[in-house]
Amino acid sequence: MLRYVAGRLLWLPLLLLITSAITFLLGVYGPGDPVVTRLGARARPDAVARLREEMGLNRPVIVQYLDYIAKAARLDFGTSTRYQNQPVAKLISERIWVTVQVSALALLFSLLVGIPLGILAALTAGHWPDRLSVSAALLFNSVPAFVAIPLLLAILVRGLHLLPPPGWNGILSTRIILPIFVLGMGPVAGLARQTRASMLEVLPQDYIRTARAKGLRENSVILRHALKNALIPLVTVIALLIGALPEGAFITENLLGVPGVGQLGFDALFARDYPIIMALTLIGAVSFTLANLLADVAYGLLDPRIRYK
Repeated sequence: MLRYVAGRLLWLPLLLLITSAITFLLGVYGPGDPVVTRLGARARPDAVARLREEMGLNRPVIVQYLDYIAKAARLDFGTSTRYQNQPVAKLISERIWVTVQVSALALLFSLLVGIPLGILAALTAGHWPDRLSVSAALLFNSVPAFVAIPLLLAILVRGLHLLPPPGWNGILSTRIILPIFVLGMGPVAGLARQTRASMLEVLPQDYIRTARAKGLRENSVILRHALKNALIPLVTVIALLIGALPEGAFITENLLGVPGVGQLGFDALFARDYPIIMALTLIGAVSFTLANLLADVAYGLLDPRIRYK
């Protein structure tokens, strides 16, 4: 197992090089000029040329890329063109912990709702609880965030006054209830459907009938025997959700006033702030790679028959 994990980690630098190269080229040849972004469209040509030379943008692309990689290895992602030349690493570090906290609570909410919902649907397959639970989950998942958020604000916050205005005052504040609900309801449908399908494959197995024949309680049969084996296909879905934690949700964080990485990336995208976009892309690549590696390790822990060479 350790050899397998080490081999997977050795591929990480190559993945980051490929990802960074593609993102860097998009930044160089994509729309928007960082020099014009800083000075404005009416800047004098001599001022534009001077700033371009100071930023090193007049050098060959390969030289610029190698310089960027050398700095990124030291966690120096350059300076922002939108936020008055502030270091990108500082901007991200101030916001990423907010995003991780909110996203982690939303993921916990998704697991606590989606998995039991899938178990209920599997145990009542073909009956009304099955159809009702899956349909309700799909309904929430099918409504876009930019539609659901104004409706929830109008009904729960301004109309019935059941929730406080959303925002961020710390992880213990009640203002994060609505962001957690909006972020968490999205994955519920996928988790419920995957749990239902996995449980329907596991429940007819011989070892489940043997466990029931031994007189074990039904809760023990479902949770200790059936669910443990049904979790294996779910690990991939959960790993993808974990990998998305540092990236945040662009639309949700903006509409609900959560000062996280998603809001930062949204602003950077429209401002063509390529240093921030590139840094967030690299962070996302690392996050998803490590999450997939965590999923592979979890496979071996859940099923001893799985062995890695």
